[in-house]
Amino acid sequence: MKNILFLIFLGFVFSCKPQINQENLIAEDVTFLASDALEGRQTGTKGEKEAATYIENRFKQLGLQPKGTSGFLQTFSFKPKTNPHDEVKFDVNGDGTITGNNVIGFLDNNAENTIIIGAHFDHLGFGGEGSLYRDAIKAVHNGADDNASGVAVLLNLAAKLKDKNTKNNYLFMAFSGEEMGLLGSNYFVKNPTIDIKKVSYMINMDMVGRMKKDSTLAVYGTGTSPIFKQVLKSYNTNFKLVQQESGVGPSDHTSFYLADIPVLHFFTGQHEDYHKPSDDSEKLNYDGMKLISEYIFNIISDLDDNGKLAFRKTVNESESTPRFKVGLGIIPDYLYDGKGMRIDGVSEGKAAQRARLKKGDIIVQLGDSTITNMMSYMRALSIFKEGDKTSVIVKRGEKEVSTEINF
Repeated sequence: MKNILFLIFLGFVFSCKPQINQENLIAEDVTFLASDALEGRQTGTKGEKEAATYIENRFKQLGLQPKGTSGFLQTFSFKPKTNPHDEVKFDVNGDGTITGNNVIGFLDNNAENTIIIGAHFDHLGFGGEGSLYRDAIKAVHNGADDNASGVAVLLNLAAKLKDKNTKNNYLFMAFSGEEMGLLGSNYFVKNPTIDIKKVSYMINMDMVGRMKKDSTLAVYGTGTSPIFKQVLKSYNTNFKLVQQESGVGPSDHTSFYLADIPVLHFFTGQHEDYHKPSDDSEKLNYDGMKLISEYIFNIISDLDDNGKLAFRKTVNESESTPRFKVGLGIIPDYLYDGKGMRIDGVSEGKAAQRARLKKGDIIVQLGDSTITNMMSYMRALSIFKEGDKTSVIVKRGEKEVSTEINF
C-alpha cells in the first residue's frame, strides 16, 4: 500500500513539473553541439556520434518519427578521395573507410507532399585541410556558427511546426559529411528514405548565427522556383536581404537542387572566426537566429497551400568563376552589395596582411582592373601568378589607400 501511495505521489510531482518550451532552446542546443567535449564533430569520430545522439534525442522530445534506415540514423560509409576530381565512393570496405550518420526525423501530417528542412552538424574536429588556423598548437574547432547554429534553428522550426501548416509533411535532416564535400546530403538524395518525387522544396541553413548590425541575410536559390522572390519579399520586415538565384553553392542545398528540387539556403555571412577554433557559442547572435527562424516559419506558412512547387533551373555562377594561381589571403564579405569588394577578414602571413590590408577595406582596383563586385575581383585576381607584383587601391573609410601586393 505504501509503495502504491509513493508511486501516486511521484506521478503527482512530475505532473506538476512545468513543460519545457521547446522553442526556447536555441542557445542550449548550440552550447552543447559546440562544446569542447564533442571535439569538433568531425565525421566518423566519437564527437560526431555524440552529436548525432543528442540530435536524435531532441527529435524524440519534439515528437518526430524516425525516418532513417536504422531508427533516426541513416549511416553511410565512404572512402575519402585523394584526387579532387574523383567522385567519393560510398559503401566501401577496407582501410581508410569513414562512417558518418545523417539524423532524420519526420513530421507526418498525412499530406501528399513533403518539405525538407536541413542543416549539417559535422565540423572540422581539430582542424585539418579545411582549417584556417595557423597556430602549431592542436585546438578544437567547435563550429558554433558552422553549423551548430543551423541545427539549432532547425530544431526550433520543428517545435514551431508541430500541429501547424499541416498541408505538408516535414522531413528534418541533420547532415554529416558536409565539410568533406556535401557527402551526407548527396548520399540521402541517392538513397532517400521517402519518395523524393513528392518533395515540394528544401530549406537549408548553414552559418546563420552571426547576423551583423545591419541585419543582412543572404538567401541563395531564389530563382529555383518562380514563387520564392515574392514570398521572401512579403514577409521581410527585419532584414537587408541579399538574394542569389543560383541553386548551386557550397552547402547541402546543392545536392537537392541537382535532383530538380527547389531550394532556399539561408546564411548570415563569413567572419574572422570561420574554420578556426574561435568559432565559439558565446559569439553568436541568438536574437538574430530567432528572427531568422520566425522568418522561415512565415515563408513556410505562406506556401502551405501552394501544393508542390514548380522547379526552375538557374544559371550556375560557379561555371563562369575564374581559376586562380594565387590568392590575397582574405575572407570576402559575401553580404556586401556596394561598389567594390569588401574584406571581412585577413589571413595571417598572406599577401593581404603583408600589404597591411584590413578588415573593412573595400578593394576598388587591383592592378589595371577596376573592381565593382565579387566577380570582377575574381577576374582581376585570376591573371596573376606566384612572384608577380601589382598595386591595389582600397577605400578605407572616406579615404583611398594605395599599396603594393606581392604574390
